Amino acid sequence: MRGGESGVATNRSVRIAVVLAVGVLSFAFAPIFVRWADDAPGLAIAVWRTVIAAGAVVPLAALRSREEIRQFHGRDVLLIGAAGVFLGLHFIAWIESLYHTTVASASVLVTTSPIFLAVLGYLLIGDRLSARTVAAIGVAVAGAALIGWGDAGRVRLGRGALFGNSLALGAAVLVSVYLLIGRVVRQKVSWLAYVAPLYTAAAATAVAAAWWQGVPLFSYSWTFYALCAGLAIGPQLAGHGSFNYAVQYLPAAIVGMLALFEPVGASILAYLLFGEVPPAPAIAGMAVVMAGVAIVVWERRQGEG
Repeated sequence: MRGGESGVATNRSVRIAVVLAVGVLSFAFAPIFVRWADDAPGLAIAVWRTVIAAGAVVPLAALRSREEIRQFHGRDVLLIGAAGVFLGLHFIAWIESLYHTTVASASVLVTTSPIFLAVLGYLLIGDRLSARTVAAIGVAVAGAALIGWGDAGRVRLGRGALFGNSLALGAAVLVSVYLLIGRVVRQKVSWLAYVAPLYTAAAATAVAAAWWQGVPLFSYSWTFYALCAGLAIGPQLAGHGSFNYAVQYLPAAIVGMLALFEPVGASILAYLLFGEVPPAPAIAGMAVVMAGVAIVVWERRQGEG
């Protein structure tokens, strides 16, 4: 690689790393905000999270990406619409799972998404990963499971645990499909032109689900709407937004694996905000997750070197 091309690649790698770091940090706030807003139905949280996020990006896209969106082919519209539906269903399933099972169980099951991403990415779009990267993903997922196992020892499962666990696992599959579609579409569509219709479709999906279930969307406290705005600005715009940016350059399995930092960051925030000290297995799991991610980062740097 020539000096100029090497410099461009290095700058892009740094930019991707910074964007993903901000996004991963924002994901840690998702369980905290949902916990604070849990006096309202999960569907109401999903609706306002997605509606606020869409409302933030659609006007900007109308000003800056209108012509690009107008030139979308039918395939582009279909794929982005499908990705938005999968994203909206992911939010609904994950948030609702927290009402039926433990946060630990839900977090562990939803973080199995890198496994689905690695398999589906290879089968559907030909994303190839080295054996070391695949092993590192397995290590990181095992670390997330260790965090959940440590936390689960302190809580009791309710009667709806099987249903909640099924929702969390379904959320992992849904987010995997959404990221894989983004990996395909983002090769030729700019970030803003992609996320504006994506978030609109996700919001429409959540609103339709709330209407079908008869879930009220108004008359909640201002604190509830502020927390939903926090979920929209942080975990969705910064978190999912960073992932939607990065899938143009990285395999979806690697991008998805970074979400495994969510239980690590959430545990740290729970300690700082609620004084919750994670048990020894959870602390060990955090170290394992970080080790798995470090291996993948090192592997990518070796490949670029």
